[in-house]
Amino acid sequence: MLVDSLVVTTLVVTDLDQAKRFYQEQLGLKLLDENPFSFRFGAGKGSQLTIRRGQPGAGGQTVAHFEVDDIEAVIRDLTSRGVTFEEYETPKTVNFIAQVGPARGAWFKDPAGNVIGVREGPVPTAG
Repeated sequence: MLVDSLVVTTLVVTDLDQAKRFYQEQLGLKLLDENPFSFRFGAGKGSQLTIRRGQPGAGGQTVAHFEVDDIEAVIRDLTSRGVTFEEYETPKTVNFIAQVGPARGAWFKDPAGNVIGVREGPVPTAG
């Protein structure tokens, strides 16, 4: 039954207004719905992202990522919008990009500290 259902990632932030500006203006996502407690954004290929008020968890793990065709172009675009990418030792990044198996990834944080990734490479498929 769930195999045909849309899965929506939800991120928790303490400042909804700051998050709205970041996801809408800096990342360029389309605002689909808003209420006093959360926002829903649309992204590519029908995917959606909910941002809700709450206390973000600690841990520094990637909570969501975007599949992209040209990671360098995405990094240039987002950097020009004020997004700051992270450098890591594990996996080792060079100019913000790490080789992760057949894919390449890069990471940034939203204003609440949620780690968001961009990934370029083959997209796994079911079956």
